[in-house]
Amino acid sequence: MKDMIAQYRVTDEPYYRAVADEVDLFEAAYAAKMPVMLKGPTGCGKTRFVEHMAWKLGKPLVTVACNEDMTASDIVGRFLLDADGTRWQDGPLTFAARHGAICYLDEVVEARQDTTVVIHPLTDNRRVLPLEKKGELLNAHPDFHLVISYNPGYQSLMKDLKQSTKQRFGALDFNYPEHATEVEIVAHESGVTPEDADKLVSIAERARNLKGHGLDEGISTRMLIHAGSLIAGGIAPVAACHMALVRPITDDPDMRDALDAAVGTYF
Repeated sequence: MKDMIAQYRVTDEPYYRAVADEVDLFEAAYAAKMPVMLKGPTGCGKTRFVEHMAWKLGKPLVTVACNEDMTASDIVGRFLLDADGTRWQDGPLTFAARHGAICYLDEVVEARQDTTVVIHPLTDNRRVLPLEKKGELLNAHPDFHLVISYNPGYQSLMKDLKQSTKQRFGALDFNYPEHATEVEIVAHESGVTPEDADKLVSIAERARNLKGHGLDEGISTRMLIHAGSLIAGGIAPVAACHMALVRPITDDPDMRDALDAAVGTYF
């Protein structure tokens, strides 16, 4: 079992550039056994932050990428058939609660609402997980911590968290870093020069102003790192920006022209 837990440990420090007091707040929430909700646009560093905090706290990290086909059994567990008959297989949430890991439910609103309800007993003073199929009431390990994330600006009213779920969490707001910090992150993560990183961030800031005016989402920090990696690998900057920044976020010809023009302004 130790080998199973070991595979979830974050052994190398993930690079994370704090932009406010989010590290201190997360540590305080962990100490208080308060579940944490991370809110912010895609690609702004929420997942990297959780990985960094798992490393900093020295705790295993079990990550679940939520989707609309996910059932309660997918995260809690189920009985499986094998040569010896049936055996119980813990799901990722149960595994984390049993062994004292941080469980990170990424984009939790993508899961069905009847699935998210199963986390409720773990998010109040009970800190228990009823395994009804197994007939077990699992008391969460003292080190267990639940973290969820979602993008509130991207969800429809049909895909939002219930208030009964939201109010069980402390929340941290994430957004794209301010200009100089984002330049530092892009240069560090991609290996591109600070000068080119500055140009990439400037392009992204122009694109983000178009969110809600033809774009569902702006250019994320993650996308800038992809573009920077291409440039650092020898690809021409304009071609790298077309591939990593413009083409992925829109198919609208006019919007592509506008973004291509922004790229041409800096490269």
